[in-house]
Amino acid sequence: MEHDINKIREVISRSPADPSSLITVLQDIQREFHYLPCEALKETAKALYVPLSKVFSASTFYNAFSLTPRGENIIRVCQGTACHIRGADQLLEQLEIGLKIKAGQTTPDMKYTIEIVNCVGACAMAPVMIVNNKYHANVRCDRAMRLVKRG
Repeated sequence: MEHDINKIREVISRSPADPSSLITVLQDIQREFHYLPCEALKETAKALYVPLSKVFSASTFYNAFSLTPRGENIIRVCQGTACHIRGADQLLEQLEIGLKIKAGQTTPDMKYTIEIVNCVGACAMAPVMIVNNKYHANVRCDRAMRLVKRG
């Protein structure tokens, strides 16, 4: 998948052309493209005067970054102990059936990605599902797809 190099440069130019801007630039690229395209990483290295190896190192170190395309809507299902005990597996199964993808995959139309996450620290609200950074508590299987469609 190729991306408009001018759009990549525009995103990078929002931050100072300095190595200290690396994480901010990567966050901006991730927000814009829903992942970190290879050509964007190369442009980042050039623009910030950082070795490409350092850009790739930061990109792979932080779980918030993805080197593979992700959907516009990220659905995270907590699999911590409390969520697991309260039905997170069934919740995940409903999402996989409803979206016709497995955890870790993205729908062909690039609308949705399902991710499994470890404890999100909201055990009293188990099971927890996070849709685009919005937490949903005590999620019942029959409500899961409605919450996803609402965003």
